Amino acid sequence: MVFLRKLKPRKGGQNTILFRKKLISIYSHFMNPKIFNSIQSIPAKFVGNQFDTALDSVSIDSRSLQNGSQTLFFALVGVHTDAHIYISYLIENDVRNFVVSHIPEGCEERANFYIVENTLTALQEFAAQYRSLFDFPVIGLTGSNGKTIVKEWLNFLLSPDYNVIRSPKSYNSQVGVPLSVIAINEQHNLGIFEAGISSRFEMNKLQNIIKPTVGVLTNIGSAHDEGFLNLEEKVKEKMSLFQSCEVVIYQFNENITSILSQRQNAFTWSFTNQEADVFIGKKTDREQTELQVCYNKEDFKINIPFQDEASIENAISCLMVLIYFNYDHFTIQNRMKMLYPVEMRLKVKNGINNCSIIDDSYSSDFQSLKIALDFLESQKQSDNKTVILSDIFQSGLYKEELYDKVAELIVSNNISRVIGIGETISEFKDKFQNCVTYKNTAEFISDYDNIDFSNETILVKGARSFEFEEIVWLLEEKTHETVLEINLNAITYNLNFYKAKLKPNVKIMVMVKAFGYGNGGFEIAKLLEHHKVDYLGVAFADEGIALKSLGIQLPIMILNPENTSFNAIIQYQLEPEIYSLKGLKAFLKMAAQKGLQDFPIHIKLDTGMHRLGFEANTIDELIATLKGNQNVNVKSILSHLATSDDLIHKDFAKSQIDLFEKLSSQLISELDIKPIRHILNTSGISNNVDSQYDMVRLGIGLYGVSNDSEEQKKLENVGTLKSIISQIRTIAAGESVGYGRKFIAEKPTKIATIPIGYADGISRGWGNSVGFVTIKNQKATIVGSICMDMLMVDCTEIECKEGDAVIIFGRNPTVSYIAGKLQTIPYEVLTSISQRVKRVFYRE
Repeated sequence: MVFLRKLKPRKGGQNTILFRKKLISIYSHFMNPKIFNSIQSIPAKFVGNQFDTALDSVSIDSRSLQNGSQTLFFALVGVHTDAHIYISYLIENDVRNFVVSHIPEGCEERANFYIVENTLTALQEFAAQYRSLFDFPVIGLTGSNGKTIVKEWLNFLLSPDYNVIRSPKSYNSQVGVPLSVIAINEQHNLGIFEAGISSRFEMNKLQNIIKPTVGVLTNIGSAHDEGFLNLEEKVKEKMSLFQSCEVVIYQFNENITSILSQRQNAFTWSFTNQEADVFIGKKTDREQTELQVCYNKEDFKINIPFQDEASIENAISCLMVLIYFNYDHFTIQNRMKMLYPVEMRLKVKNGINNCSIIDDSYSSDFQSLKIALDFLESQKQSDNKTVILSDIFQSGLYKEELYDKVAELIVSNNISRVIGIGETISEFKDKFQNCVTYKNTAEFISDYDNIDFSNETILVKGARSFEFEEIVWLLEEKTHETVLEINLNAITYNLNFYKAKLKPNVKIMVMVKAFGYGNGGFEIAKLLEHHKVDYLGVAFADEGIALKSLGIQLPIMILNPENTSFNAIIQYQLEPEIYSLKGLKAFLKMAAQKGLQDFPIHIKLDTGMHRLGFEANTIDELIATLKGNQNVNVKSILSHLATSDDLIHKDFAKSQIDLFEKLSSQLISELDIKPIRHILNTSGISNNVDSQYDMVRLGIGLYGVSNDSEEQKKLENVGTLKSIISQIRTIAAGESVGYGRKFIAEKPTKIATIPIGYADGISRGWGNSVGFVTIKNQKATIVGSICMDMLMVDCTEIECKEGDAVIIFGRNPTVSYIAGKLQTIPYEVLTSISQRVKRVFYRE
């Protein structure tokens, strides 16, 4: 086999980062304090009192507990986020070096500032300069699907021979790629970076940062099609990542070949075209796929433990890299058969004894540890935090140095307890406070009953070889095998999608009522608090009390408070919506009795919904009741649109908005107040852009559902309801399935039973051949009546087995599709899912 070149830093320069207009020096030791690199400048004006500052990390997240005196912080500016506003807070927390577009007022002379025109551009230029110091092979991955899986598999296949630096998780964006590249150090000798784009003119920036020498194009699908004029434009944009590559690996396609420049070599594969460099046949059985590989007039076979088309294609991309690197057939065969399903997610699960578990049990490297600890902080459900950690691999650092840095991370993230598993971490046990170690996973499991796990958040992070999934299983609360998986990345994406529609300074309230529309209240509220939304909205006081009791600090508005709940609302510092004179007088009486001063309340106006609220003929009495009262403060005035989702009734919506303007203005004028005004819900954000007032209320859109078909294409699916096949049987023609013999087979039919029913929230109307589930990416029609705890499907045409996964809803079918068939709305489908169905929260 051919071994790649050892890493060799380029010559020239001192151990400095050159910043200032032409050159500004900053002493640095990125990820390796013993080896210093000379980094060329980016254009910047230096303002500060200390030229030379020791740095060991770059950050863009003001919330990270890892920020400190050796952090270089890039204050990125987005559509609705501006990190400059957190600089004063960061200075108070010992951060001293910032890349900014301006120095915030009051921060002058308190830190070092490198002033640039655009901080994102500066980060990208900085990363490109940093990358240019290293001269070793880099694999660049792009495509619509499969990038992260191929990256992780290549890391697994190549790491026995190389010290690999790779993108953590799905760090493939305009921000993620620079952060990935900056993690390189002088011990690395092979890079694997993925690049993802969603629109034109993005890839050249990533190419300049990654500078790949080997290109791999994975599957080209429909993801992010809306950012391009056509498929050809999308392919050309993606292929621009490979402009400096010595070779480009892809499935044979003449259109792609025509895009390559003359200096690039194509290395292609195909199932059907023998003109490809590597011709592949395949034979799939129930357990694995055999690939018959023909390359360079030699034939050999390999087995991979997958049957689905996507995994087979991803595995072939890896195979092509191994062939190109001249690996021998024996090594390829032995390593490829050991490929494993890649879990790309950080999952939050309910644990035993009131614990929550963050499952990151398939990888353990320094960069991904930093990400996991940040995720732990954003999702912690207790101040007690335990980390179960295996030996750490592929850091590019010497052991002593590595575990010094790990110990620093543990301290900065306020971890209460460390449980180390592995020979190496056991050697460095003394670097950690409150730490116990075990030589291997089996030793930990044998001692499990002697360890107390209760009322804490536990991060389980281990390299695959340690089989930490066994630890997760021990710690996880045992429930039945139907789960609702909640994609926290998708929630963040959808939140930012709607934020981008808002005018500057418009606040956002997010509705987490009805258990977060069935998706889980606290976990989503915690994420929203992490993203600094302005308000949360719930329906009833008990929902708000539950969130406050679990530590949510955001202001929470109670939309439907009952008079009997006023005492609890005051006790938990919740903020009631007041919609009637009776309710107002009752609250004012209690407020006076308790001696409250300026307690926040929200006045609801009825402008045409005719559900709750003060009508126009009650406004004078409302004003008279509130005038001069010091016990309460009208924090906001709101109303609700009845037809914001239906443009046929846009005139009615306008009449509501006009009446709201009139009535709210009267209140503001006569009470001499400056409240927040808000009337728009999710559909209103998109359809009534001129009526955003001071705040909007985001509801179902956050969860990936829109009433507009074009907008729906731009949202990401949040919830996927999954189950498994409990049993498969074949029935003869004339035999029936389920209660009442509602389904009678016309021919021999294979029936799968799935452990989910109407007690879990599946409508009985979805049965009897109306609805379907998805098994192995194929539709399986629901036959017979849906039972309380089970439903049955026809899987005659599907190669499946007991234990296989089943999608009840998600991308196919969607909740909107189900709602349409049931003649209801997506809200009802989502909120019907029983709380006995376990929620699993994950981050890609």
